[in-house]
Amino acid sequence: MTTDGLRLIPAADRVRWRNEWLDSRQSFPFTGNFDLAANAHGLLMVHNDDTVDPGAGFDTHQHRDTEIITWVLEGTVVHQDSAGHSGIIGPGLAQRMSAGTGILHSERNGAGYRETRPLRVVQMWVPPDESGRPPSYQEMDVAAELGGNTLVTVASGMRRHRDTTAITLGNRYAALHVARLDPGHSIHLPSAPFNHLFLARGTVTFESLGPLATGDTVRSTTVGGHRITATEPAEILIWEMHASFA
Repeated sequence: MTTDGLRLIPAADRVRWRNEWLDSRQSFPFTGNFDLAANAHGLLMVHNDDTVDPGAGFDTHQHRDTEIITWVLEGTVVHQDSAGHSGIIGPGLAQRMSAGTGILHSERNGAGYRETRPLRVVQMWVPPDESGRPPSYQEMDVAAELGGNTLVTVASGMRRHRDTTAITLGNRYAALHVARLDPGHSIHLPSAPFNHLFLARGTVTFESLGPLATGDTVRSTTVGGHRITATEPAEILIWEMHASFA
């Protein structure tokens, strides 16, 4: 559904890829030989909603010149990389890994094989605004800020967000915001030429589009400002972008 610069992509229309331990629902085609930049919206080229079995995960692999943001919805991610960073990432803890000139890392469900705790994690990629930087890593607990029924900036490269609690993104044209809303509370879509809204859980009403359910996405090429109102407890991820690959 497309109207007035808004494109609604229902959860069922996402690309789905499965193997014996991973169920990956992808807002952009990712698994296989896809041109990530050609399929991007604004600067966002990967947005995977992954469910990972206990004890399983991604073995050590390499990235280069990519800003990778990880947001956990359920469970924990165990992270290790070749720059010596390691940690356990859970809900409310934003993580950014800038691959720069090259980095190796692994990510696994923090639950062991004999446990039943699920891991549901959203991983998102945008390009850096300059290539060839050294790899870097940052994480920040923003759980307290998310309790206020407002849109919270959790990762940004924009100058106007430098005094917020956001982790630093290596692209000055992009920011990730998250809101946890109780029923009846509202936020507004940021004013930007490109927005990508993902409803991670719950139900909301999106002004001029109507109801959205868990897994639905709205891609915007308008100036923003639309009201989003929760009709049951909801978690919303919004990428605000002021540039694109085009």
